[in-house]
Amino acid sequence: MATTSKLPLDGVTVVTLEQAVAAPFATRQLADLGARVIKIERRDGGDFARGYDSAVKGLSAHFVWLNRSKESVTLDLKHSAAKDILHRLMAQADVFVQNLAPGAAGRLGLSADALRAVNPRLIVCNVSGYGTSGPYASKKAYDLLIQSEVGVVSITGTEETPSRVGISIADIAAGMYAYTGVLTALIQRHSTGAGTTIEVSLFDALAEWMGFPAYYAAYTGKDIRRSGPNHISIAPYGPFAASDGHVFLSIQNVREWERFCEDVLEQPAVATEERFRSNELRVRHRDELKAIIEQVFGRLTLQEVETRLEAAQIANARMNSMTQFLEHPQLTERGRWMEIGSEAGPLRALPPPVAIEGVDPVMGDVPALGQHTGAVLTELGFDTETIARWQKEAVI
Repeated sequence: MATTSKLPLDGVTVVTLEQAVAAPFATRQLADLGARVIKIERRDGGDFARGYDSAVKGLSAHFVWLNRSKESVTLDLKHSAAKDILHRLMAQADVFVQNLAPGAAGRLGLSADALRAVNPRLIVCNVSGYGTSGPYASKKAYDLLIQSEVGVVSITGTEETPSRVGISIADIAAGMYAYTGVLTALIQRHSTGAGTTIEVSLFDALAEWMGFPAYYAAYTGKDIRRSGPNHISIAPYGPFAASDGHVFLSIQNVREWERFCEDVLEQPAVATEERFRSNELRVRHRDELKAIIEQVFGRLTLQEVETRLEAAQIANARMNSMTQFLEHPQLTERGRWMEIGSEAGPLRALPPPVAIEGVDPVMGDVPALGQHTGAVLTELGFDTETIARWQKEAVI
């Protein structure tokens, strides 16, 4: 397949004051598609995600995941010289993304109105915890706290133990909406010639994802119960024990249910039993159904169960550990693992999940802290003497 010479976002410059997960996740997607992403970091440690852990050859797993293909510029935003540097950057930028503490961007003179007074084409994307208005606007927000506020924790986990979702879904949701919001604004600017302001909050992003349990509660007057690995409103749907492990399966319609009973359980009469003849009844008698299924599966190996399920065209999966996932044949046999560079050496990385015909994603290096400061300042027109003085004065 031929590869295009020009990436979709070639020529788009993004300046970002970002940390942690949400905004970096959004800008990494832009960098993958060819945007130039200039990441402004604190001199004393940079993005605090750099210090979350040292799992990846001494680097933070979160930072490696979220920051490939970016340029790192260190800058003391409290220093008077920083204002000139930022203004020169913003005058040439297409997009500004920030997820600083509530009100911090405005105090730095980086409000959308102030920036577009100089650069009317600038798209400003503000990522916050709860939004810029309302009683929670100034409240600190982190992923677990947002999961708690929108009810995710209340519906996740076992009947006895409410649980956090194991990945930062509030941050990821907000990052994806910020990413698509920026793309939409770029399309809009192509028509209007003017920039715009995008507001994305972790709270609103994850609230959108809570549509099903929210509608359920609103129109039944009942909260969704926690159901562990099982589906709250479909049965059989979840893990079932074979003799040497668990298989996860899902039944979605009457035809699948009948095939499952006849070809997998080899007990066709179960399909029409009064307790199990509809999905609602199967959910009501979930424990009894599980006992019947596991009586059959318990005599079989995991491979034998999977063979029966595949032959009956019943959706199924194994619960892989992360180590098993890393060697998943769906990744290895399709060549999904790629290599990126870093100050710690070459690292494995997955390309973006959206494959565009003729486009190879950038997959650039993970930047060291301040790696590109000198080059970017030189490009902005600052002389070597000034840059050296700022280094001595701890401006950069």
